[in-house]
Amino acid sequence: MYVRDAKNREEVWLLDHIESMGLDETAFRSRDYVVAIDEASGEKAGFGRIRVHKPDDESAADVCELTSIGVLEGWRGQGVGAHIVERLVEYAGDEGFDTVYVLTGEGAYLAQFGFQRIEESDLPGVLQQRLADKRDGVDPDAVPLAIDTEEFRMPDRLREAFKRAPEGREETGDRESPEDFGIDPDSATYKYDTGR
Repeated sequence: MYVRDAKNREEVWLLDHIESMGLDETAFRSRDYVVAIDEASGEKAGFGRIRVHKPDDESAADVCELTSIGVLEGWRGQGVGAHIVERLVEYAGDEGFDTVYVLTGEGAYLAQFGFQRIEESDLPGVLQQRLADKRDGVDPDAVPLAIDTEEFRMPDRLREAFKRAPEGREETGDRESPEDFGIDPDSATYKYDTGR
């Protein structure tokens, strides 16, 4: 099992799973995502995204948000989500961000890595409106969390679970189909308008 940058051809796969899981697809760009892959079968197990926000005030620093973390049902409980979060936080640190923010109703899950709840008033301005939008849309229970990129920690049990994945799974493979490329096989048309 490993986590890598998403490929452009995975755009439709990502959009399908984001939609089916009820996750946030605001300002979708496949290049912002990472994907967890099973080495043996090539099967995709999960995904996540770092979204960089540019504040209206040009003198203010950019803001980094972790969002749209999803693990496919058969892969849950095997450390996949933890390693996606780890990869994204590492990426944010490599890009010069000291803090990563999350707006989610799943704060208990992220607390095990060191994310802490913060006051809404402590959020950068660009994320205050984003929090309101998330509460009105995909995540009514969203609260703000933050972590210093140097403070991230991976629980040993999740690291070990990820090393053992895919325990107890059948070999399924991951053959590409026309739908992976956004083509509806019944009508030979594109499923999504990606603005291109």
